[in-house]
Amino acid sequence: MAKRAAACRIRPGTAADAGIILAHRRAMFEDIGHLDREAVNAMLMAYAVWLRRNLRKGTYHAWFATTGKGEVVAGAGLWITEWPPVPSDVSTTRGYVANVYTAPAHRRKGLARRLLKALLAWCRKEGLKTVTLHSSDDGVRLYESLGFERTQEMRLKLPRRRK
Repeated sequence: MAKRAAACRIRPGTAADAGIILAHRRAMFEDIGHLDREAVNAMLMAYAVWLRRNLRKGTYHAWFATTGKGEVVAGAGLWITEWPPVPSDVSTTRGYVANVYTAPAHRRKGLARRLLKALLAWCRKEGLKTVTLHSSDDGVRLYESLGFERTQEMRLKLPRRRK
């Protein structure tokens, strides 16, 4: 198991990888049960605009696991965002992990762990103090093993304004 994961190389993403990121995002949402194709397509269209803008600005970074033949089999992303200081972290920049995805044939081989370790090493090097994410049920154990803690978040979805 570890041999196959070790055969994969971790590489940073570039703007040319936007299509891979979008494909991973689609597969990730489908895997967790978002099967309304129309809603997923609408989300991806809006996300593509957001992604390209943030790749260009340097506020979105990606890492990929590739096979010896260069096939991308897993990926993870990081959005750098401004955040107001709080008592536990007075810095004004945070990282948000997104789009963590591994192709089904390559799961449970340590690739997501390797990607997250590369991502977190980059965060430490850049001086980020806080990194957050939202996890699927399958990802919780991995993230906790890397030091992430569960937090309480509340959300309110406001209805669309009528014109």
